[in-house]
Amino acid sequence: MFSKEIYVSRRAELCRRVGKGLILLPGNPEVPNNYPNNTYYYRQDSTFRYYFGLDVPSLMGLIDAESGEAMLFGDDFTVEDIIWTGPMPTLRELGAEVGVDKTFPKAEVREVLRKAIDLNRPVHYLPPYRAELKMELADLLGIRLAMLHERKSLDLMFAVAEMREKKSAEEIEALERAFKIGYQMHITAMRMCRPGVVEREIAGRVEGIAKSYGQGVSFPTIVTQHGETLHNHNHDGVLEAGRLLLVDGGAESVEGYCSDHTRTYPVSGKFSDRQRDIYNIVLRAHSEVKDMIKPGTMYPDIHRAAYLSLAEGLKGVGLIKSTAEEAVEAGAMYMFMPHGLGHGMGMDVHDLENIGERSFDFSTVLDRAAKSATCIHRATWRVEPGTVMSDEPGIYFIPALIDKCRAEGKFNGIVDYDALNSYRDFGGIRIEDDVLVTETGSRFIGDKLLPLTVEELEAVIGKE
Repeated sequence: MFSKEIYVSRRAELCRRVGKGLILLPGNPEVPNNYPNNTYYYRQDSTFRYYFGLDVPSLMGLIDAESGEAMLFGDDFTVEDIIWTGPMPTLRELGAEVGVDKTFPKAEVREVLRKAIDLNRPVHYLPPYRAELKMELADLLGIRLAMLHERKSLDLMFAVAEMREKKSAEEIEALERAFKIGYQMHITAMRMCRPGVVEREIAGRVEGIAKSYGQGVSFPTIVTQHGETLHNHNHDGVLEAGRLLLVDGGAESVEGYCSDHTRTYPVSGKFSDRQRDIYNIVLRAHSEVKDMIKPGTMYPDIHRAAYLSLAEGLKGVGLIKSTAEEAVEAGAMYMFMPHGLGHGMGMDVHDLENIGERSFDFSTVLDRAAKSATCIHRATWRVEPGTVMSDEPGIYFIPALIDKCRAEGKFNGIVDYDALNSYRDFGGIRIEDDVLVTETGSRFIGDKLLPLTVEELEAVIGKE
């Protein structure tokens, strides 16, 4: 948690941006795993935590955008609760930690909201993403569940996105702490990598590191010899000489800020000639992207530059027959990298995607999205000082996608499908680091880079 003055300042700025009405920011409740008292690992809603700082379940924040008054709703622990939890701070004590002196039992939020609604005051809320909160919000607001999405507040969405997009000094320090945990995770994975090791042994070890030094992993760890499967969470494979291991993992600092890094390296400890060639193509794109990131750069331009670099490299090894420009214009690079070049980073590992393009059709508000220029809509995202984004180009050989494109007659004369046949069991390579946009350019988050070049990786792999 940061100082209470930071949260007071953030709430005041949010009020200035929203202007009128009430701002409703619910925290996350606990969610049962397999019976009511055995819950999933708790994760607070990032926006609630950004403005109220508390990592405590089942709280609700309410801010009057006109008066600036902040209220916190929740229930104090009973003696019966304390038997299981031990002594806990009261709601009033929690509020005092973050500069909120008006605290009320959870049930009273209904009356406050209904009174505002009766007076035709706007009640601003973000699109909810958890089923429990969807039902609770619909009930509190007196609307049908199906109406929640259409009544979400665009004013609040863009205000939150613009504030959370640009990281402050204390946030960058928290991201640096998340990097240090992630660094230990990845170095450990590299040193464990050798034939005969089961993927889950590595996954278990690195996730233990994340929990030992922070709040845990920032997303389910990917440890796989099937790097062509973008989000492969199966850890049953036994490492085999000659194959590549892709490890995509990150940690959350104790303040809830995330790291996200990927490295791909040979199980045997030495890259084959073919693996080295493809790896160096991805590495060049990774470096060129970093060099072009600076204030005012549009994300689509960064993504396209990565595609052009990868296409040029694939042409060099005989998999692309046309020019790099023609391959990119034809859409052929989707077959080799069917994901975006990067995403926002911060309190979420895909920062703000709960209110972004995957939760909302931005075609209806393109002008507003372009003006906001935040990571919630990558097609109109313009990076500025304080933006943090991932830089993660990759090349993947996905047999099903290759076969589909060939059967549909796509990219004939551009892709050499015959040459691609010998890559069907190659897997995939991704390289990922987190980049902070500065006043004059950009830098990687962290005081050092994870081993990056072929030589650096080979010096670490299997050296536990």
